[in-house]
Amino acid sequence: MATKVILFSVFLIFFTYYSTGVYSLVEFTNVQCQSLDKDFALFEYCFLKSVNRSYKYVSVKVKLLKLPITKVKLQITLYKRVNSYMPFLYNITFDACRFLKSPNSNPIALFFLQHDLVLDKMPYHSVNNKFTKILPFPEGNYMLEMHWIAYDIDRAVTKFYWSLT
Repeated sequence: MATKVILFSVFLIFFTYYSTGVYSLVEFTNVQCQSLDKDFALFEYCFLKSVNRSYKYVSVKVKLLKLPITKVKLQITLYKRVNSYMPFLYNITFDACRFLKSPNSNPIALFFLQHDLVLDKMPYHSVNNKFTKILPFPEGNYMLEMHWIAYDIDRAVTKFYWSLT
């Protein structure tokens, strides 16, 4: 009888230890890109590709028509879906040129706004670690909306949709 109680308690400790861990997963659901000024920037492609059930990636290519660009701001807003998408936690506008010229940035980043912008086959595995382990977020559906503002005129909008389960 004592061995049954010991085995049951070991099983109970083992089961509660491994079953109480919370494992979250970020999964892209959609991506949308819109050029508000067709004379300034055109999206050559903007899509979410599902290779199989566990591997999806985002690809975006923007052709910049007036180069070089010397004054860019980026407005980033995070939305969470409740009944519709509502602002959630972050609404940031920052000067992208000043950020790229800072001494801590990558030297390759200085050429960022002198060529076409390409985000090719970005999987969500890199995003998954940041939103589940470093920044714990509540479960739900989210949208990250980015307004690209050049010379104080809104030029393009990109929206990344994902779910956190």
